[in-house]
Amino acid sequence: MRPNAAAPRTNQSQGQQSRDTNRPARDDRARPARDERDGRDSRPAKVTRDGRPVRERDSRDGRGAGQGRPAGGNREQRAPREQREQRPAAVRSSVPTVVPEGTTFADFGIPTTVVRELSSQGIESPFPIQVASLPDTLKGRDVLGRGRTGSGKTLAFSLPVVTRLSQSDTRRAARRPRALVLCPTRELANQINAVMEPLAKALGLNTTTIFGGVAQSRQVSALNAGVDIVIACPGRLEDLLNQRVLSLDGIEITVLDEADHMADLGFLPGVKRIMDKTPTRGQRLLFSATLDNGVDQLVKRYLSNPVSHSVDSAESPVSNMTHHIFAVRDADAKKDVVQQLASGTGRRVLFTRTKHQAKKLAKQLTAQGIPSVDLHGNLGQGARERNLEAFSNGSVRVLVATDIAARGIHVDEIELVVHVDPPAEHKAYLHRSGRTARAGSEGVVVTVMLPEQRSDVKDLTRKAKITAQPQSVAPGDAAITSLVGDVAEYVRPADITPPQTQARRGTPSRNGGTRATRTSAPAKSAGPTAQRAQGGRGQSAQGGEGGAGAQARRRGGRGRAQRGGGSATVYSSSSY
Repeated sequence: MRPNAAAPRTNQSQGQQSRDTNRPARDDRARPARDERDGRDSRPAKVTRDGRPVRERDSRDGRGAGQGRPAGGNREQRAPREQREQRPAAVRSSVPTVVPEGTTFADFGIPTTVVRELSSQGIESPFPIQVASLPDTLKGRDVLGRGRTGSGKTLAFSLPVVTRLSQSDTRRAARRPRALVLCPTRELANQINAVMEPLAKALGLNTTTIFGGVAQSRQVSALNAGVDIVIACPGRLEDLLNQRVLSLDGIEITVLDEADHMADLGFLPGVKRIMDKTPTRGQRLLFSATLDNGVDQLVKRYLSNPVSHSVDSAESPVSNMTHHIFAVRDADAKKDVVQQLASGTGRRVLFTRTKHQAKKLAKQLTAQGIPSVDLHGNLGQGARERNLEAFSNGSVRVLVATDIAARGIHVDEIELVVHVDPPAEHKAYLHRSGRTARAGSEGVVVTVMLPEQRSDVKDLTRKAKITAQPQSVAPGDAAITSLVGDVAEYVRPADITPPQTQARRGTPSRNGGTRATRTSAPAKSAGPTAQRAQGGRGQSAQGGEGGAGAQARRRGGRGRAQRGGGSATVYSSSSY
């Protein structure tokens, strides 16, 4: 025995009994052989201080040894694993890359009136994702659709929604929609409605959109009148649900579109609360480019035995999309290169990192004779719709946007996407680039790179699986002119006569001087970009008053647009 074996421990607290000094050290204790040790059943029973026996863990709720507690603490008892109902694994289907020649929508049982409506829009044959998914969606199966943007997913879920509702025995009722489409942004909601509304009308159905940024009175009126299909963003829809303006207990089909983007924006908790209010017996369709950020949990929780259809990999580049990386010397060279890239005759989208930069660049390009509009989060809903409409109908050919337009905005024949500011991650690069080369068409993507961005762009393109190598360019180089092609004609910005001011006769001001009269702006209309250039607030979604006249009234004299005299240059999409 060691001499210090019986010594008391130095960190023993006061009042604590000393160990038995005659007890041997732990290492010197006699140990019985394994087969001589007491079994569990031969140990003395444990009792509480008052003599009551302690119930063993293994006897709780009738569970045998080794089964343990159910997950989640005191939740209801779970059945043994072998007795639980197993969720069937998703049935996977590869989407054909080539649609058989002669395939039409009528081959899938789409109603004749809908087929005629599609034909009137120039849509005669389905895309691969539609060929693969329509047989399952029209049968009422839950479907998980995966694929990059521009693959035709909107029509893939719009057709079964309107077809199945037209065949249902139920009819529309006030405040009880029959189908729900959830999407992340207002722009995407309007885009989906533009596709779905004519198809619904062909079958005697109606649609409405629900999103924030606008007064809810129109949305409430539409719900009160009865609506078949609601296309909504989660935030405003939850507000109306909390106000009990509508009920989701009559929903027969639910669609989650761009589910991964809703996850990126933090909408998944709200999406789950909304989904919990829909009947579990209804059909559910989920479309997403990826299954990360909790989207896979939506699939497991809300889709029953889903059929999965994938269109290529969402992380891989589009085969008919050409990528270029232009390395410029400095910020001045970058400005000139961007202007040259924007000067072509076709539609093009320029992406910036910040809202301020998008507004500034749109104004600069317009001043240089290239009609441009901006699209970003600082714009009210009315301004967003006007600018997007101007870009869609060809009034302007350049859209300068932040990532708000990187998802779901489908404008035909966009020939060029320019990353003026490279995005922070590769997924954003792919979604931005997806504005071009949609539905089988060709497109070009250009990233403009400053010297200090070389490392970030290299990492970005590697993750996006882009093989393009940086090439040093200067304004006017052949590499740029070959991409631009024909240069559009210069469009001179409109001129507006500045408002005049007159003093009020005989009306003294509080300071003893003469108070200036209110100015009146000319009747000519100018868009939101024009009004901002004049120094006024512009017309906002809240109905605010803009223009130089309003600015002058706030100052009690001349607005900033009048400084220096003469005419004020106006940069406005509505002038073209």
